[in-house]
Amino acid sequence: MIKIGSLELEGFPLLLAPMEDVSDPPFRAVCKENGADIMYTEFISSEGLIRDAAKSVEKLDIYDYERPIGIQIFGDKIESMREAAAIAEEADPDIIDINYGCPVKKVACKGAGAGILLDLPKMQSMTEEIVKRVNKPVTVKTRLGWDENSIKIVEVAKRLQDVGIQALSIHGRTRKQMYKGVADWSHIAEVKNHPDIHIPIFGNGDIDSPQKALEYKNKYGVDGIMIGRAAIGYPWIFNEIKHYLKTGELLDPPSLEERVNITKKHLEFSLEWKGDKKGLFEMRRHYTNYFRGIPNFKPFRQLLVESNDPQEVFNTLDRIAEEFAGAVPVV
Repeated sequence: MIKIGSLELEGFPLLLAPMEDVSDPPFRAVCKENGADIMYTEFISSEGLIRDAAKSVEKLDIYDYERPIGIQIFGDKIESMREAAAIAEEADPDIIDINYGCPVKKVACKGAGAGILLDLPKMQSMTEEIVKRVNKPVTVKTRLGWDENSIKIVEVAKRLQDVGIQALSIHGRTRKQMYKGVADWSHIAEVKNHPDIHIPIFGNGDIDSPQKALEYKNKYGVDGIMIGRAAIGYPWIFNEIKHYLKTGELLDPPSLEERVNITKKHLEFSLEWKGDKKGLFEMRRHYTNYFRGIPNFKPFRQLLVESNDPQEVFNTLDRIAEEFAGAVPVV
């Protein structure tokens, strides 16, 4: 049993990573339906929250069917982060999560996200203030370090645990790597296996198949796995991993009909949450991913992304189901 504060998780939990412009309620809904155990919002600017910026406040929307869910915040000012955590707590998530891992220049180079890895005392102080300010369990997502010469992830874990975080998710890359190269889980294992670390440690980075999930679970001993990019356009990965861990057998990949159906569900949630105009627009980034590997799909993608009429999009999806019935994606 994995415990995050009073939250109890059975087995080997699979977490959906917080991803900007991806992990919104419609996307989270289809991932939850397909086996994700813990969900996280897109990261939310602390300055945006305390200034009541519409874009930041919108990201606080969470729904009971998503639980357990964490709201993730980021920022470089301790007082702003402290107050943002309190605002986020009012939305009644199960977890308050702090982003100490975003590598994007406009975030990290201002001292937020992975930028705070260059100032561990400030990281510790900020985290302590947030833990004191809220009653919900506080967790952190971070990276190994700023670059390969500044990897101090064991020290980071100890400092954060000492001030009261309840779980730590570690992406196995440095800020300098961004999303390139191979994630190094040996440092994650070093944290997990350290005698002074007793909070749950979740590994993140490069898990894109059930086989790799099992391999990394056994090799590195983490308490669970956080999945990000591999779930984009493929929410089935959570149930596929669970089935493989339990039985050693691979599930058949989703059929074309299943791909169409999940795209429709995602679109329906998107229209309901955002309205027709924004809902259609923000779904456009997902179509290629849902139908990745389908030969000769480009003309249909064009129809999907150019239409401003929800019914036209649903009709196009029905045409795709008919046109490509029985098609096997090229991996």
